[in-house]
Amino acid sequence: MPAQRDTHPNKTRKKSPGYESIAEMKPTRSYAQAVRNLESLPNMEKVRPDKSVADEHFKLDRMRALAAAVGDPQNGMPFVHVAGSKGKGSVVEMIAASLTGCGYGVGVYTSPHLVDVRERIRIGDEPISENDFVKHFNTVIAAAGMIEPEFGSVSYFEVLTAMALRHFAEQAVDISVLEVGLGGRLDATNIVTPSVTCVTQIQLEHTHILGNTLAEIAREKAGIFKPGVPALTVPQSDEALDAMREIADRVGAPFAVLGRDIEFNQRFEADPKLGPHMRVGLMTERGEYEHLAVPLPGEHQALNCGLALAALDCLKVLGFDTPEVRVAEGLARTRRHGRAELIWANPRIIVDGAHTRDSVAALVRAIGAHTRYDSMVVVFGCAADKDIDGLLEEISRGADKIVFTKSSANPRAADPEMLRSRYTELTGKMAQVEPDVKSAINTAARALGKGDLMCITGSFYIAGEAKKLFEEKSREKVGV
Repeated sequence: MPAQRDTHPNKTRKKSPGYESIAEMKPTRSYAQAVRNLESLPNMEKVRPDKSVADEHFKLDRMRALAAAVGDPQNGMPFVHVAGSKGKGSVVEMIAASLTGCGYGVGVYTSPHLVDVRERIRIGDEPISENDFVKHFNTVIAAAGMIEPEFGSVSYFEVLTAMALRHFAEQAVDISVLEVGLGGRLDATNIVTPSVTCVTQIQLEHTHILGNTLAEIAREKAGIFKPGVPALTVPQSDEALDAMREIADRVGAPFAVLGRDIEFNQRFEADPKLGPHMRVGLMTERGEYEHLAVPLPGEHQALNCGLALAALDCLKVLGFDTPEVRVAEGLARTRRHGRAELIWANPRIIVDGAHTRDSVAALVRAIGAHTRYDSMVVVFGCAADKDIDGLLEEISRGADKIVFTKSSANPRAADPEMLRSRYTELTGKMAQVEPDVKSAINTAARALGKGDLMCITGSFYIAGEAKKLFEEKSREKVGV
């Protein structure tokens, strides 16, 4: 079985850095102070967890206790719950955009963020306000201090999850769409009872936590399946599908695979208005969606869009009205947000949070299919615990020139000098190195010709730091 366990933390709980206990955190009126306090909590996104860290971090009993201490805001609220190795954020955004287009108030919880932590908690496209962030943070931290003697110190992600649930309940949203943080079975989001569950593509990832095979990882992802709740997925390896079907049968969740159990079609086309793009169609006994344009670039996004449409179809049983015209209008407004997102027009600069071999490969294919350019100059940095050889091999297929760097915000960042050395060993190509993202962008910009494209990728940290720099440039009207 995978390494995650829902064990009791009394004897091994860890303190929050800078505090003897959570109870020492005083209420604050300052958003900046709330963020500093939040960032002092244990955060799995900024460490490479070993088994002992994972065992301490993943405890649904603590998350349930925290939710109970703030009034169980998740009770009685409809949810769509989305897990997977690749594409889950895209599916969340397409579901949320479609439901918003149909006139519903939609809570959206995603991770990680690019620029501001408030991006993770939204109503439609509107991030939680600084005032509401502070209010909910103070409430959740006070509750965390109450449960700490029995359940141990809460984590960064647990606090944000409780804050999101409180915000969505307080705002009386019609439905919320939640992205699993890691895994599924013991993820903090898995205290909800959803109306639909979705699992995107399964890959070998976080093997030191989730398991060493696709089957083990698929079982962890399928841990979000609930009795009687439709469980949807995309075409997968037989190993992954068999494991998910096993969990679905065990808990009594109706299980369906896009393209097998749900009629689905996709095609590539180009037209003067949208340019090159994918279109998809889906048909069930409840209705159909025909020839809808996929709002995100890349062939891989067609399956993600189909999964989102299948979730919308399931929601019809609960009375959600999702007509094709309004769904199409909503889909067209789906946020790119770190997915081949154009952040500067002249010169053209895109950011993408791709951080696995498959996601980098998909990015290179998507850019090739959807964007005209002469040369592509890449700014690249990644975490040291990733499949570095795989990432470098894939980015080399699209990069004409490359500048390696690292994010100042990522303590797990790989040394850019090491990346350059390994890149040259693997590909025989030369590359440049800069110590920080700002310097790397400036170096890359000097290499850009009139018809060229800059792509900044390798991690959400790199993409987010770059996006923040260009937002500041846009506001201040000064050079980066």
